[in-house]
Amino acid sequence: MKSLPLHACTSSISSAIINRSYSLLHFTALVALFYYRLSSFLSSKPKPSLPYLLVFASEMLLSIIWLFDQAYTWRPVSRTTFPERLPEDEELPGIDVFICTADHKKEPPLEVMNTVLSAMALDYPPDKLSVYLSDDGGSSLTLQGMREAWLFARSWLPFCRRFGIKIRCPKVYFSSLEDNYSGPLHSLEYEEEKEKIKGKYELFKERVNKAGEIIGSEEATSSKDHPPVIEVIDDGPENEAGIRQAKMPLLVYVSREKRPSHSHHFKAGALNVLLRVSGIITNSPYILVLDCDMYCNDPTSARQAMCFHLDPAISPSLAFIQFPQKFHNINKNDIYDGQLRKIFVIRWPGIDGLQGPVLSGTGFYMKREALYGNLSEKDVMRLKQSFGHSNEFIMSIHKIYQYSSIKNTESSSKLQQEAQFLSSCTYEKNTLWGEQMGFLYHSVVEDYFTGFILHCKGKTSVFCNPSKPAFLGSSTTNLNDLLVQGTRWNSGLFEVTLSKFCPFIYGLSRMPLLQTMCYGYLALQPLYFLPLWCLATLPQLCLLNGIPIYPQVSSSWFMVFSFIFLASLLKHLEEILSTGASIQTLLNEQRVWMMKSVTAYTFGSLDAIMKCFGMREASFLPTNKVADDEQVALYQMGKLNFQASTMILTPIITLIILNMVSFIGGVARMFIAGSWNETFGQVFLSLYILMVNYPVIEGMLLRKDKGRVPTPVTLLSLVITIFLLCLGHMTLRW
Repeated sequence: MKSLPLHACTSSISSAIINRSYSLLHFTALVALFYYRLSSFLSSKPKPSLPYLLVFASEMLLSIIWLFDQAYTWRPVSRTTFPERLPEDEELPGIDVFICTADHKKEPPLEVMNTVLSAMALDYPPDKLSVYLSDDGGSSLTLQGMREAWLFARSWLPFCRRFGIKIRCPKVYFSSLEDNYSGPLHSLEYEEEKEKIKGKYELFKERVNKAGEIIGSEEATSSKDHPPVIEVIDDGPENEAGIRQAKMPLLVYVSREKRPSHSHHFKAGALNVLLRVSGIITNSPYILVLDCDMYCNDPTSARQAMCFHLDPAISPSLAFIQFPQKFHNINKNDIYDGQLRKIFVIRWPGIDGLQGPVLSGTGFYMKREALYGNLSEKDVMRLKQSFGHSNEFIMSIHKIYQYSSIKNTESSSKLQQEAQFLSSCTYEKNTLWGEQMGFLYHSVVEDYFTGFILHCKGKTSVFCNPSKPAFLGSSTTNLNDLLVQGTRWNSGLFEVTLSKFCPFIYGLSRMPLLQTMCYGYLALQPLYFLPLWCLATLPQLCLLNGIPIYPQVSSSWFMVFSFIFLASLLKHLEEILSTGASIQTLLNEQRVWMMKSVTAYTFGSLDAIMKCFGMREASFLPTNKVADDEQVALYQMGKLNFQASTMILTPIITLIILNMVSFIGGVARMFIAGSWNETFGQVFLSLYILMVNYPVIEGMLLRKDKGRVPTPVTLLSLVITIFLLCLGHMTLRW
C-alpha cells in the first residue's frame, strides 16, 4: 500500500503568468531603448558626449542585472508539509543543532541562552536531539551561561512538553501578551506551574547577569588567542526530585582553538569544527544551523523539515531545507527593509521552483552527508588526506548517527582529547576542509558559496515557508549596522564573482540556465553601485549645464523611457500589495536600495577587489545585538537614525544635496529658458530621488533629535557637492 505524501508542492500559475508577461513587455521596451541610444549615437553629429555614453552604459548594466533577476519569478511554488504522517518517534533520525556566537559583548549571553533553550525544547524526541554552541570568543561567561541554561532547562523542557507550550523561547513566552498554552483555558494547574517556572526563569536571569558582572570584570581571554574548550553540560548533583529523570537533549559547549598566526575562517571555520566534534559525539545525519539571536519560534520546524528529508522521491539529491529569516523586532513601517521581503517573499519561492533556494546563513536543516562530498572512498589514507588525521572522525564518516556521550571514564577522556584535537587551529592543515569538505572558505558569505557549490554538484534544496515563522531573530534597527552588514555581504558576493567560481563561468555548465541566472543576479548585485552613482550625478550635472540626456517630451521615444519607469514601479507595487504590505513599503525599499547602492555595494565591491589583489585581508565583524534605548525609540517612531560613520553618511548626503541643487536649477531653467521639453526627464529624475529620500532631507534640515544628520557631515557633503559642480561645469563646458 502506497503511503500518503509527507508534503505537497503547488505552482503559483497566476503569479507565473503575470511575471512572464511583465518580463516580455519590459524586455521589448528595453530593446527599443537600446535601439534609440545606438541610433542616436551613430547618427549624431557631433558624437554624443562622454556623460551620454556613461548613462547609456549604466542603463545597459541595469538591464542586464534586471534580466538575471527575472529568473527568480519564472516558476514560483509554495509547499505544504504533513508532519502528522511522519514515522513514529523511535524511527526518526537524529538532529544536531549548531548555534554560533562570536562576541559576548555584542551578543549578550542571556539572549544566546534563550536561543539555546528554544532549540533544546524543539518538538522532537530528546534522545534524537543534540545542541552544540560554538563560542568563537572563548568566553567563560558564555560557558557559565550554558551551565545555568542546562539547570533551568531541566524544569523548562518538562513544562513545555506537559502543557504543549507553543512558543518555547523563555524570554518571549514570559513577555508575550498571548497565552501560548494549548490546553484548557484558565487551568489552575497550568497557572500554578507557570508561576513556578517564571520564578525559576527570573532566578536563571539573575544568575547569568551576576556571572556577567563577576566574570566580565575578571576575564582576560582574548577572542583571537585561546585554547580549545569542549564541555558536555551534564546533570550535576540532583537537587530536585524527579527532574533528573526528565529526558534531555545533549548540550555541548565548543570553543575552538584560535591563534593570531592561524587563519580561523570566521563562521565557516566555526561550523566545520562543530561538524567534526559532533561527528565523534552524536554524528546525527541532519544539522540545524542557527545564528545566536535566531530563536526557535515554532517547535515543530524539525518535523516539518523531516517531511522533505525523509521523502524517498526527493531525498537522494536533497541537501538542505531553508526556512525564511524573519524578525521579531521590526516595526510597522520597516524603515530599513529589515524583513528582506524581496528575498524571502519573492525570490526564494521563485528559485524554489527551479533547483532550490540559496543557502541563507541561518534557519536551515542540512544533510550531513552533503557537506562530506563523495563518501564512496574507502581507503583510510586518502580519507585522512581529505578529512584530517583523526581516526575517530574517519570512523564516523561511514557511520552517520552513532550516538555516544562523554562521561567520566577513561575511554570518554580519550574522546574528549580527540574532540580538542579536532577543534585545534592546525587540524585542517593540508586537508580539504573549507576547499571541498564542509562549509567553504573562499568567501565571508560562506552560506551563499557553500550552497552554490552544492547546487553545482547536482544537489537540490527546498524552501519551506509555513504560516507560523519557524525562527525569529533580531534585525538591524539603525542605519550604520544596516550598511556595515550590507558591505560585508556584498564584499563576499563579489569575492566569488571575481574568483574561478564565478557563476557565469563555473556554474553555467553545472546548473540549469535559470538557476545559473539566479546566482548570476547575486553575483552582479554589488555592481548596482556603478549605474546608481552615474544616474545620481551625471544627468544632474548635465541639466545644470544645459545638456539634454533624455529624449524630448514631445518625442515618441520619451514614451519608451516612461513605460520602463512606470512598468517597473507598477510591478514593484503589485508585488508589495500581493504580499499584504503597504505603499509605504515601496518607498522604504527603494530608499534602502539607493542607500545600499551608493554605500554598501560600493564599499563591498572595493573591499572584494582589494582582497582579490592581496591589498587587504578578509575581516568579519558580528552585527551588534545589544539594543540601545534611544536607537530603539527612534526606530519605533519610524525615524532614520543617522548616528553613523562619516564614511557611510557622506556619499548619501552629498548625492541628496547635488540633486536638490539640480532640481532647483532645472526648474529655474525650465521657466526662464523655456526648456521644459528638453530637460523634463532630468528634472523628474532629481525630483524622484528627492521624494524617495525625503526622510534624509528631513534628517539633514528639519530634525533636532540625536538621530539627525550630524552638522559636520552636512558641511563636508556640501563642500564635496560644490567641488562636483565646479568639476562638472569645467568638464562639460569644455
